[in-house]
Amino acid sequence: MTDNFQNLINPDWAKHGYIQVYTGDGKGKTTASLGLAMRALGRLWKVLIIMFTKGGNDYGELNSFRNLSPEISKNLTIVQAGLDRIVYSDNKCEDDTKEIKKGWELAKNAIKNDEYNLIILDEANIAIDLGLIDVEEAVETLKNKPEDMEIVLTGRNAHPKIVELAHLVSKITPVKHYWDKGISARKGIEY
Repeated sequence: MTDNFQNLINPDWAKHGYIQVYTGDGKGKTTASLGLAMRALGRLWKVLIIMFTKGGNDYGELNSFRNLSPEISKNLTIVQAGLDRIVYSDNKCEDDTKEIKKGWELAKNAIKNDEYNLIILDEANIAIDLGLIDVEEAVETLKNKPEDMEIVLTGRNAHPKIVELAHLVSKITPVKHYWDKGISARKGIEY
């Protein structure tokens, strides 16, 4: 379909923003969202990435983002809203709650103030699943997002209310993984 024909049907089709969810037990949810961030940055969009449940500096993607050209990097904000470890239901603590709530407040304000073209809420599904972000508040915030803002939520166990609200949901399902044979996470591939 040509752009001219599409513009006759809906002249603002390219300006509408959607809610995307990348969930499931398979590998690649964060990677997919960060690929989308790179695509948006290549079009000089303003991008906010909030990494819930993830702290520390030992992520290859953070190294890459730090080395972007000045023209592109001025449009990127990355916030780590988590401690330097993986959060599970049996190890979450008050410090996790504080970090995630700070990140969530930042996300809500950025959405409300229409500060970015694309907001990636990395591992937000996990934070919601663990009760660290209230699902009802998340739904309300997403429902009231600016019309042309794109928002992506990643992480396992996407809440049914988030899935229902989203315009695009990809469930990444593992078929086979070398971790099942005892191979550890590898620098440059998993982090």
